[in-house]
This record gives sequence, structure tokens and C-alpha cells, in this order.
Amino acid sequence: MSKNITTRSEDYSKWYNELVVKADLAENSGVRGCMVIKPYGYAIWEKMQRELDRMFKETGHQNAYFPLFVPKSMFEAEEKNAEGFAKECAIVTHYRLKNDPDRPGKLMVDPNAALEEELIVRPTSEAIIWSTYKSWVQSYRDLPLLINQWANVVRWEMRTRLFLRTAEFLWQEGHTAHATRQEAIEESEKMMNVYAEFAEKFMAMPVIKGLKTESERFAGAEETYCIEALMQDGKALQAGTSHFLGQNFAKAFDVKFANKEGKQEYVWGTSWGVSTRLMGALVMTHSDDKGLVLPPNLAPIHVVIVPIHRTDEQFAAISQEADNLVAMLRKLDISVKYDDRLTHKPGFKFNEYELKGVPLRVAIGPNDLENGTFEVARRDTLTKEIVAKADIVKYISEMLETIQSDLFVKARDYRDSHITHVESFDEFKEVLETKGGFIAAHWDGTPETEEKIKDLTKATIRCVALDAVEETGSCVFTGKPSTKRALFAKAY
Repeated sequence: MSKNITTRSEDYSKWYNELVVKADLAENSGVRGCMVIKPYGYAIWEKMQRELDRMFKETGHQNAYFPLFVPKSMFEAEEKNAEGFAKECAIVTHYRLKNDPDRPGKLMVDPNAALEEELIVRPTSEAIIWSTYKSWVQSYRDLPLLINQWANVVRWEMRTRLFLRTAEFLWQEGHTAHATRQEAIEESEKMMNVYAEFAEKFMAMPVIKGLKTESERFAGAEETYCIEALMQDGKALQAGTSHFLGQNFAKAFDVKFANKEGKQEYVWGTSWGVSTRLMGALVMTHSDDKGLVLPPNLAPIHVVIVPIHRTDEQFAAISQEADNLVAMLRKLDISVKYDDRLTHKPGFKFNEYELKGVPLRVAIGPNDLENGTFEVARRDTLTKEIVAKADIVKYISEMLETIQSDLFVKARDYRDSHITHVESFDEFKEVLETKGGFIAAHWDGTPETEEKIKDLTKATIRCVALDAVEETGSCVFTGKPSTKRALFAKAY
């Protein structure tokens, strides 16, 4: 199987685009800016979804589903949110087509079928959900309201890239209502921590937890918490956000509750989400010039077994050995595939599973049968080891844990070595161009300075890390006093 993938050093963006397609994760569709997620890619997304869904439910959340369409007047109710998403909205204006009299066999919009009110195709669901919450919340006994939905959304992006930015994408969005400000803030922080735990434990992707600046906040939020990751090209990627909405949406949609004293109060809200963008993050965090490298916790196939044989008798004996190993591994909930296709040679299969990032490959040949051994190859390090038959199940089980851990450590070490403290704007620009990664720099706290730095360097403030220490300093751009460093980077 020929890979012919552009190398990362040659063109990182092209490498990523080619890898997503050639590894059978996704492809562009016949709809501009939209993608088809292929079975192998969707299998990874399903594993992500399954683990996140479990984590949400363990923290008390329930799933629901809300409409795809939002009446325009409802969408406009919270002004900042509406303004923030206005340029990305797709709008339904008519409900029917008819035959075009001037072009036989073609259809046209029926001018007599205009909607009484235009419908927004949801770019996010705060409006429709908060309008619903008005009838769900009457008393403090109805709170907290902890709802999540798995859905698709549409944001009319002009420049798209598979998984990272598409006009339609899959995600989950949590929307919660609380009796007090403090409860809502705690919820926002809790869900940021859930996302961080998922990213690090399952994706093996280290993240920095922080707060967005005012200009980078979610439209309609009082505070946005985030997790930021660093990709292998030194660019940052926002992997998840959790928003403290204050009472903004409650007031816009008149969502009140009677407190214990019988007094009417507006509820306090949050919203939080991650999307199929995580698929892009997974690819870029670990993969190499030979293809995908997948952490075992999210790999659809943990182990692939490839037979190497010349005769039918050898194939039959190898298959029996493989079937026994498959049965033993599956008892340990290890996903294993025996590739017994006779239409493809072992070399083709080796390349295929290397490209698809299967963590472990087991090869069985006549010599292995004779010696009572298996050849096991690691995808992450591309190393091989001969393992005795008596030890193989234990070896594979422990090696999968080792690979998961090693991938996280490798990514964390890369991230940590690419956090650079700078004291001047000249140093800032030099590090950005020669090294990349996160730049920890003092900033005077104004959106004007933030915007000027962005205009001059294309670097944005990814976050102010929650664990950032208080220190006296001077803004790298204006020289004005500063007490904390912000993390700047070029980003996806």
C-alpha cells in the first residue's frame, strides 16, 4: 500500500490534509465546506463520544435534544450572542420549491412559500434551549437543571479544513441553570476540568486550563474557561470551552424561579462544548510521517494480527493460533482484528495499519509457530520485539498501557519545551518566528494592545492560565505595568 504522504517538515498543513483522507478518517463532500466522516473516523468519534457521555452522566447531566431551527426573533433575544454569530448564520427563508418554467427539469424557490418568520440553522443552541427553560423552571426545587445535547451545528465558514473547521460539524453542548452565581461558576469550572481529564487521559493530549480574554470570550458570556493544546507545528488549538453566562440568557428569555423565601429571581447559566475538532487535535498531536499514531484508549482497533505464509497448510495453522489469541484478548476487552485477507500481501497490510495508527501489530509466520513466539510491533516507536506465546496476552495488555502513557509524556515534554517566557516585543517576535509554541508574556490587560499584537504578528492570547503566578512586570508591547503573563500563540 503506497502512502505518499507529504512530510510534516515539508508542509505541515498539506501533511495533515493528506493524512486525514488517506487514513480513511474523512473526506470533502459534495456540499461546500462540509465533510463526510468515514467509518474509521466515525469509530474514533464514537469512542470519544462514549467516554465523554459517561463523564457527563457521572457528573449529574442528562441528555436531551432540541430543534435544529431557531426563529430569527428568538435568536436575536440575547443581543451579544446574536451579534457574535450573525456572520456565520445559515438562514431558511422558504419552505417549498417548484418547477422552473424557464428551465425544464430544474427547480426554483416558490415565491409564494416564504416563511412568516425566517429560521436560523443553529450555530449554537442557547436561544432555543433558554426559551424552553422558561417553562421548565418555576421554583428552586427545579434547579439545578443539567442538560446536554449531542447534535450537529452549522457555521458558515469561508475557509474550511477537515475536522478543524467545517460549515457543519458534530458536537455536544451542555446548558445548565442554577440558583446562585457561585453554583454556575463551579459548574463552568467543573466541566472545563472534565474536558481536561478527557483530553489527557484518553487523547493523551496535555492541555493548559485557562481563562479567555474579554475579546476572545464566547458571545454572551461573562467568563470563558478553556483548555488549550499545542500541536506539533507549534500552533495552538482550542480544544474545549466552558462558559459562565451569568444571568444574560435568563434575562433575555425571562427564566425566573421562586427562591426558598418565595421571591422571584433570574437563574444563573452555563454552556460548554467540544466538537469533532478534537479529531483534528488527535491527529496532529501524535501522528508522524508514516501515518496516524492513535492512543490505545481511543483506537478503534488495539491489535491487528497479520499472517505470513506460503502454503495453505501454514495459513490454516497460523489462523488457528490467531483465533486463539483473538479470543483471549477479547476477554480482556482488547479490540483485535485478524486480517486473513488472501487478496493482499503482508507488506501491504503492514503499511495499511501503520497508516491507520493501530497501536500494536502482531505478525505470525511458520517460524513463530515452530518457536512458540509472536513478533509484536509498536506503532508509536516503530520497534519490534519477539514475545513468547506464554507471555503474549500479558505483554499486549501492559504494552497498550505503556503506549498510552508514553504518548502523553512525549506530547507533554514537547509542549513544556515550547513554552517560552519573553520580556520584550523583539524577543516575542523572534520566538514566534523561529520556535513557535506558547509565548508567556506580560500584557497590560487592554483589548487594544491585544488587537495590535494580533495585527502585527498573527498571534492571539490563547488564555491566561489558571495557575499563572502573580508577578510584577511590564507589558511587552506598551511597557505598562502587568501582574500576570498571558499565553500567546499562532492558532488553528
